[in-house]
Amino acid sequence: MPTISVRTDPDTERALDVLTADGATRSDAIRGAILNSAKQARQQQLRSEAEALRRDPEDLAEVRRVQAEMEALRAW
Repeated sequence: MPTISVRTDPDTERALDVLTADGATRSDAIRGAILNSAKQARQQQLRSEAEALRRDPEDLAEVRRVQAEMEALRAW
C-alpha cells in the first residue's frame, strides 16, 4: 500500500482532532475523509448528469413516447 505525506495547517489539524476523537487513527480518519469526499463527488456528478437528462429535449420526447405507449397498453 503506498504512503502519502500530507502537510497540514491549523484548520486541518483541528479537523483531524475531531475525526480522531473516537479513537480512530489519523490514517483511518484521512482514508475515511478521502472516501467520503469521493462519494460526495460521485453523487454530485450523478445529480448533474440527471439534471442534464431532465432538461434534454430528445430525452424528454422519448420519455413522453414511452409513457404514451404504456398508457395505450394499459387501455387494453
